[in-house]
Amino acid sequence: MNFKILLPTEIFMDQAVEKVVAEALNGSFCLLPNHIDFVAALPPSLLSIKAQGGEEIFLAVDAGILVKRGPDVMVSARNAIRAPDLEGLEKVVEE
Repeated sequence: MNFKILLPTEIFMDQAVEKVVAEALNGSFCLLPNHIDFVAALPPSLLSIKAQGGEEIFLAVDAGILVKRGPDVMVSARNAIRAPDLEGLEKVVEE
């Protein structure tokens, strides 16, 4: 899948991924390549991304919208933060 995070001033992330785990207003969900097209409102929350090759990436986003259409998954949010692990992400979010 092609994963993008769009912020008001930039494309924060654009890369090939194997899996996206996110949280909607009614609970968490997982998107895989053959998942049906999907739209979800995102509260301020964490996303877990498995990149091509197996690297796991953790992100925090403000409230936004996630759209999966075919092989493309796009998130539009006001702010996003990336970290290599959950502990690092927690520290950055607190700061």
